[in-house]
Amino acid sequence: MMALNRALILGVLALTTMSPCGSEDIVADHVASYGTNVYHSYGPSGQYTHEFDGDEEFYVDLEKKETVWKLPVFSQFTSFDPQIALRNINVAKFNLDLLIKYSNQTAATNKVPEVTVFPKFPVMLGEANILICLVDNIFPPVINITWLKNKQPVMEGVAETSFHPNNDHSFSKMSYLTFLPSADDIYDCKIEHWGLDEPLLKHWEAEIPTPMSELTETVVCALGLALGLVGIMVGTVFIIQGLRSSATSRHQGPL
Repeated sequence: MMALNRALILGVLALTTMSPCGSEDIVADHVASYGTNVYHSYGPSGQYTHEFDGDEEFYVDLEKKETVWKLPVFSQFTSFDPQIALRNINVAKFNLDLLIKYSNQTAATNKVPEVTVFPKFPVMLGEANILICLVDNIFPPVINITWLKNKQPVMEGVAETSFHPNNDHSFSKMSYLTFLPSADDIYDCKIEHWGLDEPLLKHWEAEIPTPMSELTETVVCALGLALGLVGIMVGTVFIIQGLRSSATSRHQGPL
């Protein structure tokens, strides 16, 4: 486990005067990070996740004060006291306040999030699936991710991960939407972040092959039949030539 009492906060990550889309103006936001322990002054608390070799093992639900394991089977081999996370968040907040007060660091710039939307499984009409909205290059880690279906907000069947820290001190986050693919529905993943001048909509809809017309089907069928007949004729010619060559060789006999 991380020994926060023996280390300093890795750095003050952000100081910005922009406000998130659709919210009240915020004078400044400050972010501190130590490993996977994240605290920002925007909002009531922060985030506590624990990773091993780049993969999340668990996170702590700070409201319920519960440890949530990425795979429930992990809890059979070890445990983690949520109070440790709450204590480490307070340490991060205390150290951050000191750094803000005494540091002459310049403000970090807001990054522009990168968004990708894709289905979890191959899309089959009428079969339940999950849309994934992957948002990368997030900084600072304050973001709103919402789903739209035919331009209307979707509230049911939605879940999202906690912030995942990247090596460049930015963050990534995923949002999930359980849905039933249909040729008539259009989905958008809506992103609101300080790095954007306006909300970003990432579009997705099921790709349905366009059916061929009767004329096109007739032409394709005729071409296939013609190619087949040509192949038969060419093969017949080669067979006849081979038989003639064989017969000629037998009549001539050895020299």
